[in-house]
Amino acid sequence: MRTIGLLGGMSWESTAEYYRLLNVLTRERLGGLHSAKCVLYSVDFAEIERLQAAGRWEEAGEVLAEAAKSLEAAGAELLLICTNTMHKVADQVAAATAVPLLHLADTTAEAVLTAGLGRVGLLGTAFTMEQDFYRDRLAAHGLEVLVPDAAGRAEVHRVIYEELCVGIVREESRAAYRQVIAGLVAAGAQGVVLGCTEIELLIGPEHSPVPVFATTSLHARAAVEAALRS
Repeated sequence: MRTIGLLGGMSWESTAEYYRLLNVLTRERLGGLHSAKCVLYSVDFAEIERLQAAGRWEEAGEVLAEAAKSLEAAGAELLLICTNTMHKVADQVAAATAVPLLHLADTTAEAVLTAGLGRVGLLGTAFTMEQDFYRDRLAAHGLEVLVPDAAGRAEVHRVIYEELCVGIVREESRAAYRQVIAGLVAAGAQGVVLGCTEIELLIGPEHSPVPVFATTSLHARAAVEAALRS
């Protein structure tokens, strides 16, 4: 098994889920006491969040690029950015090392297409929902991407940063997300991409009338499959 390098800490709540899933999926594939070969570089999310808020994306990309170099030096043979939003700087990170980067939006798009769907709603941070780096990556696979209205986007973003990133899961927020999902479905969404790794702490398939695509789970599964390929 190739060694998986994790660029994590954004937030550590979802990075912990990445680590759990990688090991569970490896054990499912190989059995016995097998676990995933991986190395983790966990950044200080407060530093990254300040750069996000200030629009200083290149500087944030430099932080992750240096972390990626450390993972390469530690033996990583496959790289994951364990956050949807920071895929805004995926090209910058990928250019910093010779380690192949498994893009989260590509694994998500593949799952949506495999399910036979062409139009999806996207939930995530305001950066992910409103900027083009993620939506365009999905659209490049032939998908039509819908996002919530302004009020819905603001609430989805708030819950991520004020609650989920610090481990708070509230039923009131789950109800608010379900209302946002209902709006996307009414607008024609055939499925919903949970385009922030923390959202899976709040929303599961049972909370949506259409299929949900859990990006953390999809990314982790694709990473294990790639790591096990010779």
